Amino acid sequence: MKSLVIAGKEIQIFPSKKENAPLVILHTVHGEGENVYRMALEGAPVDFSLAAIGKLAWDDEMSPWEIPPIARGDTPCTGGADAYLGTLTETILPEILSCVPSPSFMALAGYSLAGLFAVYAMYHTDVFERIASASGSFWYPKFLDYVQQHEMKRQPKCIYFSLGNKEAKTRNKILQSVEENTRWLEKHYRESGIRTVYEENQGNHFQNANERMAKGICWILQ
Repeated sequence: MKSLVIAGKEIQIFPSKKENAPLVILHTVHGEGENVYRMALEGAPVDFSLAAIGKLAWDDEMSPWEIPPIARGDTPCTGGADAYLGTLTETILPEILSCVPSPSFMALAGYSLAGLFAVYAMYHTDVFERIASASGSFWYPKFLDYVQQHEMKRQPKCIYFSLGNKEAKTRNKILQSVEENTRWLEKHYRESGIRTVYEENQGNHFQNANERMAKGICWILQ
């Protein structure tokens, strides 16, 4: 494992021992990259490298546009995803690729708001070939409108979606839309010719997050 600090982000790189192995970029909340990597290694169909990026301004850099707090005591999202994506592709990725040269393809993965960001990124860059969104925040206001009104920079080979079966069972009116919206997205992309899947896990948003993310990474490596 190699540790780097690039553009203020803490990055852990787990390089494959094989040449030209796929590279998965994972955005993390609490430094869970190593745990996700170890879990994914057990079920992955091919060897792969993983770069886990942490120390993110989560409600800014993973959010496509500004929205107010969705619950009492919550913080607003401030819409810095475009700026961060530029930093990722222009500054962070070249440094990662100096440690993991010539991957066969690159994939983008994330949980929760980072799962939303992974899909949103496809409308602004052609760098990533595959996407894994585990318990993605597709309750995000007007995200489905955005998808219908814009074209991806590159049609990915596959997109993975998952959700906990209790995530929509909430009193929060905004969060209640997450399952319906996630299912809509999976169907929309599948009908566009992209290989997709929607998997439902037991529990709420916060249960077994690392295992769910690892499962998504394994799926996109098929």
